[in-house]
Amino acid sequence: MTTLEGFDEGEFTAEGKTRTVYRTGTGPAVIVISEIPGITPAVAAFARRVADVGCTVVMPSLFGVPGKDPSTGYGLQSMVHACVSREFATFALRRTSPVTTWLRALARAEHERCGGPGVGVVGMCLTGGFALAMMVDDAVLAPVLSQPSLPFPMSKKHKADLGISDEDLAEVKRRAEAGVEVVGLRFTGDKLCPGERFDRLEAELGDAFVRVDIDSSPGNEWDIPSRAHSVLTEHLTIEPGHPTLAALDTVLDLFRRKLLVL
Repeated sequence: MTTLEGFDEGEFTAEGKTRTVYRTGTGPAVIVISEIPGITPAVAAFARRVADVGCTVVMPSLFGVPGKDPSTGYGLQSMVHACVSREFATFALRRTSPVTTWLRALARAEHERCGGPGVGVVGMCLTGGFALAMMVDDAVLAPVLSQPSLPFPMSKKHKADLGISDEDLAEVKRRAEAGVEVVGLRFTGDKLCPGERFDRLEAELGDAFVRVDIDSSPGNEWDIPSRAHSVLTEHLTIEPGHPTLAALDTVLDLFRRKLLVL
């Protein structure tokens, strides 16, 4: 199977910007926002797992070459693009990345197209916090933050920052109080997604934040490397009892409970 076999390629335009979008599956929509460097084979494999539970997966291409295998050079190229783009708030504190406005419009359109009670969103790495920012829209019922890395943790304040504005955070807290769950996934040794960020999410959202910390410390039971970063893709291990497989199950269960309801 090729990387994007079984996905329909289309376009979506909002806010004066047209991007390529890939879709597969049927049922309520889940927006899967790829990590750096782009829609890799592992990202597409995760998307298929989401589709298999009964959802329509929608993958917008924000950077990179869809379907291309990851490499160090390719990753650096995509990262530089993101860092210089005004659409991604890579360093700013208490600021929502402008690209999330376009993503919210996509979520609303897919909700109308696919039906169901609402939309799920998965952000990863550089896009991890986008799922939180999109939660300000009532269409988003199941946000997942996989190793959210913005703003880059350059200082103590950056480590605890959530990558959204104060206004958006207030709306996120209102929706959490109304019953929207937020799932967060990270490896404990991940320097790009420090524990302080999840501590802040717990403090702001309380029990509405479902925190999943996967031990990647030296000598951990599963020999997970300390450099492990991508919980649902590159560092996912499909092995009974493995903590990354349990993390995947937590995500899929969220979609079943929140989106696949009669």
